[in-house]
Amino acid sequence: MRLADFDFDLPADLIALRPAQPRDAARLLVVDAAGRLSDRAIADLPGLLEPGDALVFNDTRVIAARLTGVRVRGEGRARIEATLLRRLTSSRWSVLARPAKRLAIGDRIAFGEGNERACFLGALDATVTARGDGGEVTLDFDLAGPDLDLAIADRGGVPLPPYIAARRSADDRDRDDYQTVFARADGSVAAPTAGLHFTQELLERLRARGVSTHFVTLHVGAGTFLPVKNETIADHPMHAEFGEVSAGVAERLNAVRAAGSRIVCVGTTSLRLLESAADPAGVIGAFAGDTAIFITPGYRFRCADALVTNFHLPRSTLYMLACAFSGMAAMGGAYAHAIAARYRFYSYGDACLLWRKI
Repeated sequence: MRLADFDFDLPADLIALRPAQPRDAARLLVVDAAGRLSDRAIADLPGLLEPGDALVFNDTRVIAARLTGVRVRGEGRARIEATLLRRLTSSRWSVLARPAKRLAIGDRIAFGEGNERACFLGALDATVTARGDGGEVTLDFDLAGPDLDLAIADRGGVPLPPYIAARRSADDRDRDDYQTVFARADGSVAAPTAGLHFTQELLERLRARGVSTHFVTLHVGAGTFLPVKNETIADHPMHAEFGEVSAGVAERLNAVRAAGSRIVCVGTTSLRLLESAADPAGVIGAFAGDTAIFITPGYRFRCADALVTNFHLPRSTLYMLACAFSGMAAMGGAYAHAIAARYRFYSYGDACLLWRKI
């Protein structure tokens, strides 16, 4: 398939810059297995599911992954922005640096000195130890382990997606807004955005309905925002992310399927992780490791029956996954309807409930 097959035009004013308040007031476009559409709200979700169904959430926690610093080279100074991508050791991170052309191996960068929130637990300084392609560099921080984590949390900023950060700066509201209410495991540099719609009250209503809730962990990387550049999508190198499914969660989800009930993944991250953990027969096993699964039309889903997901960027791997799940014609129609009905798009936008195509 070609990249152009996944393109569409989106008016810029439909890109949400703030989430709905309260979270579950967001709109929900339901796409059934035959591609039929209905306009609902996230708060309606308990009535759209049946007792015995299972919701699977990603409980990763977004870290303060955006750092601003100053490169020091002799008498020269240069402002550097770095987004943490992946922890390599207790003191070393792979980061996306801007402008990377101003960095050379051996350069020193001082981060966070101008941050009003900084309490100066220790200098958040780092040395450039490697350079890669596309602005990726390796930084070796002077701090390590919990001390480094505390300094990053204190001096880092919310890593808002590029399409929001280009239009406004992150603020203290985003520290809550860009985090799910069930976030537990530190490690993501982007939120599992479908989970942002859920409140504790909504979770309680779902459980009262007889819908079980289960938590897996997939640490979302900045690669989720990287554009697909290959015209033939099969040539796209998918980024790897670390995920974990416990043996207990796997056992409970297998029991749900054995009872004839349905597994509803909240977000593409939980879906990708479960599909990575399932065998060809759909039996889910314990999993801990990297997954770079790339789901495109033609993929045979193993265990997911439905997907709650936000509206995604054109030509993105996430939109390709949605097309694989519900069918390209159904998703094309759903997105055309969402645009005409002025649904809000992307990370802080509205959502859809997709039932796997017949």
